[in-house]
Amino acid sequence: MGGVEERGFLRGSDRTGQECAAGSAPRPACLAAVPRGALAAPPAMPHFTVVPVEDKHRAEYDSVEGLSWVDYREPSSAPAASDSYDTVSSDGHGNHKENSPFLNSSEASKGGDYYDKNLALFEEELDIRPKVSSLLGKLVNYTNLTQGVKEHEEAESTDGSKKKVSKSPSMGTLMGVYLPCMQNIFGVILFLRLTWMVGMAGVLQSFLIVLLCCCCTMLTTISMSAIATNGVVPAGGSYFMISRSLGPEFGGAVGLCFYLGTTFAGAMYILGAIEILLTYIVPQAAIFHPSGAHDASSAMLNNMRVYGTVFLILMAVVVFVGVKYVNKFASLFLACVVISILSIYAGAIKSIFDPPEFPICMLGNRTLSRDQFDVCAKTVVKDNITVASKLWELFCHSTNLTTENCDEYFLMNNVSEVAGIPGAASGILKDNLWSNYLEKGEILEKAHHPSIDVAGQKNNLHLYVLSDIATSFMVLVGIFFPSVTGIMAGSNRSGDLKDAQKSIPVGTILAIVTTSLVYFSCVLLFGACIEGVVLRDKFGDAVNKNLVVGTLSWPSPWVIVIGSFFSTCGAGLQSLTGAPRLLQAIAKDNIIPFLWVFGHGKANGEPTWALLLTALIAELGILIASLDMVAPILSMFFLMCYLFVNLACAVQTLLRTPNWRPRFKYYHWALSFLGMSICLALMFISSWYYALVAMLIAGMIYKYIEYQGAEKEWGDGIRGLSLSAARYALLRLEEGPPHTKNWRPQLLVLLKLDEDLHVKYPRLLTFASQLKAGKGLTIIGSVIQGNFLETYGEAQAAEQTIKNMMEIEKVKGFCQVVVANKVREGIAHLIQSCGLGGMKHNTVVLGWPYGWRQSEDPRSWKTFIGTVRCTTAAHLALLVPKNVSFYPSNHERYNEGNIDVWWIVHDGGMLMLLPFLLKQHKVWRKCKMRIFTVAQMDDNSIQMKKDLATFLYQLRIEAEVEVVEMHNSDISAYTYERTLMMEQRSQMLRQMRLTKTEREREAQLVKDRHSIARLESLYSDEEDEGDSVPENIQMTWTKEKCDAEKRNRGSAVGTFRDLISIKPNQSNVRRMHTAVKLNEVIVNRSHDARLVLLNMPGPPKNTDGDENYMEFLEVLTEGLERVLLVRGGGREVITIYS
Repeated sequence: MGGVEERGFLRGSDRTGQECAAGSAPRPACLAAVPRGALAAPPAMPHFTVVPVEDKHRAEYDSVEGLSWVDYREPSSAPAASDSYDTVSSDGHGNHKENSPFLNSSEASKGGDYYDKNLALFEEELDIRPKVSSLLGKLVNYTNLTQGVKEHEEAESTDGSKKKVSKSPSMGTLMGVYLPCMQNIFGVILFLRLTWMVGMAGVLQSFLIVLLCCCCTMLTTISMSAIATNGVVPAGGSYFMISRSLGPEFGGAVGLCFYLGTTFAGAMYILGAIEILLTYIVPQAAIFHPSGAHDASSAMLNNMRVYGTVFLILMAVVVFVGVKYVNKFASLFLACVVISILSIYAGAIKSIFDPPEFPICMLGNRTLSRDQFDVCAKTVVKDNITVASKLWELFCHSTNLTTENCDEYFLMNNVSEVAGIPGAASGILKDNLWSNYLEKGEILEKAHHPSIDVAGQKNNLHLYVLSDIATSFMVLVGIFFPSVTGIMAGSNRSGDLKDAQKSIPVGTILAIVTTSLVYFSCVLLFGACIEGVVLRDKFGDAVNKNLVVGTLSWPSPWVIVIGSFFSTCGAGLQSLTGAPRLLQAIAKDNIIPFLWVFGHGKANGEPTWALLLTALIAELGILIASLDMVAPILSMFFLMCYLFVNLACAVQTLLRTPNWRPRFKYYHWALSFLGMSICLALMFISSWYYALVAMLIAGMIYKYIEYQGAEKEWGDGIRGLSLSAARYALLRLEEGPPHTKNWRPQLLVLLKLDEDLHVKYPRLLTFASQLKAGKGLTIIGSVIQGNFLETYGEAQAAEQTIKNMMEIEKVKGFCQVVVANKVREGIAHLIQSCGLGGMKHNTVVLGWPYGWRQSEDPRSWKTFIGTVRCTTAAHLALLVPKNVSFYPSNHERYNEGNIDVWWIVHDGGMLMLLPFLLKQHKVWRKCKMRIFTVAQMDDNSIQMKKDLATFLYQLRIEAEVEVVEMHNSDISAYTYERTLMMEQRSQMLRQMRLTKTEREREAQLVKDRHSIARLESLYSDEEDEGDSVPENIQMTWTKEKCDAEKRNRGSAVGTFRDLISIKPNQSNVRRMHTAVKLNEVIVNRSHDARLVLLNMPGPPKNTDGDENYMEFLEVLTEGLERVLLVRGGGREVITIYS
């Protein structure tokens, strides 16, 4: 209990409680120590109170894993305390109970649930790491709100009385998934185009088309079921599945594709309804009538446009006024579909023993359009007189039996009647097995029917049944595919399902199996019961303008006509209801900024603006006016959506992400890839140009979201895929160092921050971006001095500042901020540990320590030289831009000028490579490159120039070459004087620091007598960077110490006098001579250069000469505006070989 005593928790009256806890006190005393009411009161169940998050640290943990912040403590029944988070637990009878006898009064006011005796080790973290019981209680009460619900609900009333009690989801598999999917899958194509498809493609190829499309949707459903059962399903269907699995870019692209598909589906359903209305129900309602025999199709298209627009407006108004009416009538529309399908089966069974009477009229083997005449004969007998029939009049243009103007084909061939519906027992199936594709305008002919093939008159073509479009297997796939879409209907209403994870897979798969069986059986029944030419007759011209599928139905063709009309109207309403909501969901996610306006709607959340846009896009589909043209368009968008659902499942399965744990177990990545392949194949089979357009639209949306959209982190699979690819690539890179041909500078840029954590020299970043031009690795590193635990927040802020500056300077790379007790240690850590595997830096960019001469504090230049030594030890290249403030910004352009390279010693070819890389950037592109090398007296300068030109030619680098001869001259008085000044200054500063250090040492010895070890590091770098000692020092003096101090001061004064008579070191004089001479030559030749690159000499091995080294570098670069000091890493970085 020592820890408790130290915290001051024990009071005199609590001693018994401590003994009870230890087991040493007697039982009665322990019972007496328990507070009154604590035994009688049952343990109160914890309540969960949602509280506003105000504290900064609390906010950091808000909405982790999509869960809002919850206070797990018990609500207070006492008056509110000053801290809104402190609560007092109650026993339920108004009596407040004391939580623990071991807590003082201030901590006893906090809930017992919060400071549980069994969880004392964790009590300080319970606000951010709740107890398991509290967390489970919250998860059980989770409601099916969409992920990102906080973003969606911008202003929710906090008044409890205004909040509606949300209904618990109650729909089961049958009503919630199976029937809605059935209603969405069955549609206009089944009634208007399936018979025509069977007639054109034949039964076998029709089976193949249905099989392909149904396999595609079945495999997609398996993938969708895996995604839908991987966690709590958000209400939002395919868009939420894909966006949360593949990321906002794919989610937005596919979400918009799905939206466009649903919108065009609405247009297709409206066109289907108009076709049924004007062709089969009230043909006399047509506004436009054909003026001639050949413009019937254009008149029909115009009628479709007018009526389609009217229907669209009416439906949009219905959806706007009340969606609830659409939902109420959904079951009625489904009933129409079911009754229509049942009537087809009933008619097929009846046709076995009593086929319906629908004779078709044939002229030779050509099918005649029955709506223009009543009697199928050339002549008729009236009052025992043979007269010309209506058919004769049409072909011969006369009422008498003259043959002068007759169509030759009409004269040569007989007219006959054939049963349009021979029945299932007739054996017609074998004739309908094979395909019979037609070109546009071709006459429908019955094979093996007697006929004499002669050319007829072209102006009589309208009397025959003609093919209105060219058909092929590919065309039919595109037209049929919309009849298998609608598999997302269950997942779209997942928020209303009692058990979405069970209902969605079971209901959707059952719906697909049911609809597939219906399609297969209908293909077989149509082929077995209906004559081939009738099947190929799209609009029923051969059977008196009856709907072809209606001729088979029982008890009347009107059952299917009326049923299909209402079902297509209902499907159109459903599409116009669902599409705006999908657009609203995308807009509210704010991943596509220009769509934000469509996220708003009426007060009750109805998407008004989204509905308006949906109606406008649907109008485009209606203006196309052809069902056969609109169907492939929406096929593309649905296939794109299904393709990405399969991709999402495959990616998650192959990556084996830890969160991928679907309850639906019957999936496999191979099935997903097969589904994806079928989707892609169907896209290009049905219409390759529509497929390319759909992909282009999706690609444009993807790139737009990538560059402009709001950044979201949804834990998507593409991020996991990127991680896997990065890991694979890094492991491959680890195999060995890069070849010289692949070497490029991978930069570690060491930035200095000021007191306000702003970047001190942002032009270092500019230079890095110009050197890299977005290629390779760039790491921006910085060091903050201090303790990591105390300055973590500061480091985060510094990192964000650097990232913002990187964005401004267009530097593509990574940022790393290190907290260290000493700056030099932090830099050493960065140099050693930055990068990962093969993606490590090989070049360090270091700023020049400006003002090092004026500063008494040597730490800045000592850190600089220490970094130079570190990079040399690590075999890294080093770049030191001097006067970096004068370097050009990314917006400047040099239209002329030179980049001068002074190649004094060879250290791997860095000096050659860097100007070449800089010239790739637009700032330096027009600069010319000049290379200077230095020749001594015994060198052949002419041969050197030739050799250098040849070398550059082999390197494929264009540059002017100059050899500068440096004569052996005597050391000048200026050099001698410069060296002397340098050494005097160095000695003086050393004496000043020594005096100061001795005073500090005395103070430190008084402060801590155990710091003998510190004396050993008196002149070390650590002492320079050590903690500062207070200025006001109080020392205890003895007589000996007083005498010693007087002697020290006397010797210090003597030392300052000796500075005047100092003689410079000969080695330093020689070095200064080199620096002065080289500087003279460089300034003479390169004073007007845009940039001068120069070999950087290494620091001396003896650390005593560090300050002199800084002086040499200053002398070497004096009088030059922009200098880049370059030090190689000890390996070749450029090669003459390809």
